[in-house]
Amino acid sequence: NIVFLGSPQVAASVLDTLLAASSSPDSAFQVAAVVTQPPAAKNRGRKLLPSAVAQLALERGFPGDLIFTPERAGEESFLSDLKGVKPELCITAAYGNILPQRFLDIPPCGTVNIHPSLLPLYRGAAPVQRALQDGVAETGVSLAYTIRALDAGPVIACERFSVDECIKAPELLAILFNI
Repeated sequence: NIVFLGSPQVAASVLDTLLAASSSPDSAFQVAAVVTQPPAAKNRGRKLLPSAVAQLALERGFPGDLIFTPERAGEESFLSDLKGVKPELCITAAYGNILPQRFLDIPPCGTVNIHPSLLPLYRGAAPVQRALQDGVAETGVSLAYTIRALDAGPVIACERFSVDECIKAPELLAILFNI
């Protein structure tokens, strides 16, 4: 069992890939739960709408009671729910919240983060935008274990991409999260 954590649209593409892979008859894993940001007021009517990740999960038929939307990842009720699904591994992609040690201690295989830079370069927020501002010729995506320090865990793997001088951040993000 894995648990996926993510929020913006780019994270929805990662979830889509995980859900497709887990539905294969020979899949080695199942997505046990999805964790994302709480619904937010959007548009003119300020109507509460689910995050792109929650919306995609619901559209793919994922059970709504297994889509968790805590305000903070350290909430006792959320941690209790997480323990209840018994994740072996958690995967994050642009989740946007710092995970407390009590969270990190739950999955026996740890938590890994899909980060859109070649770590240790561009740790933290907006790595794609910062790489483009610096005019890099190459960037990539890293898979790294999550520890309490921001984007500082051991790197498991990375994929490199050439960057052309005309590419914009949204295009690059789409490339990096659709590996």
